[in-house]
Amino acid sequence: MTEATPPLRALRLFRLALAMIWAFIVAFCLFPLCRNATRLRLKAGVGRGIINALGVRFDADLTHAVPGALIVANHVSWIDIFVINALLPAAFVSKEEVRHWPLVGSLAARSETVFLRRGSRGHARVINQQVADILGRGNYVAVFPEGTTTDGTHLLHFHAALIQPALVVGRPVLPVAISYWEADGSRSLAPAYVGDVSLAECLRAIIGRKGLVARVVACPALGLHGEDRRQVAALAREAICAGARLPV
Repeated sequence: MTEATPPLRALRLFRLALAMIWAFIVAFCLFPLCRNATRLRLKAGVGRGIINALGVRFDADLTHAVPGALIVANHVSWIDIFVINALLPAAFVSKEEVRHWPLVGSLAARSETVFLRRGSRGHARVINQQVADILGRGNYVAVFPEGTTTDGTHLLHFHAALIQPALVVGRPVLPVAISYWEADGSRSLAPAYVGDVSLAECLRAIIGRKGLVARVVACPALGLHGEDRRQVAALAREAICAGARLPV
């Protein structure tokens, strides 16, 4: 594994700052004025800008991607959101607490994030309807059914309840496997935002690598043949394990 030089790290931080400024301009100034198709293009552009600024390249296989699907993805890092948006711009389902985070919460709220209040069945029904409405427009919605991040070397249990809205309205469930690799082909732990790792530490680790690759694999869609949510969750987890080259 090769580390980036100090000038390259500084350049990446500068480019990231510019990309984040553009992200806020898009979310606060342009989104309210744009139609759906334009918003999706802008969201993809923001995602690509941030990932490129970090020095991360894409290796994507989107053969099985279908519009209007519920994206079910494994969760390794805070950059997963930008990776997905760069390739399959989506509305994300996130925990309610994120809405109140400084800067990030405001950006998420302006980017069509659906906030889930845990432990409230009444609110869950409202969220399910919001997700169904977005899917019905032919847009993607993305969820991380593990409910938290890992270091990318394994998967946690998938919470099947997050998959239910797609099944209710007959929309496909699209498993998407995300993994990060070093330039030499070895799996990278640099993007892992897990445990006691702070956002600043994770950022330093990412920009400190000479070159990272975000590998994204869209697996065949599920949930269109009468499977229940637990079956779909188990099948999605198995597909993501294969796509991310992880043991089941």
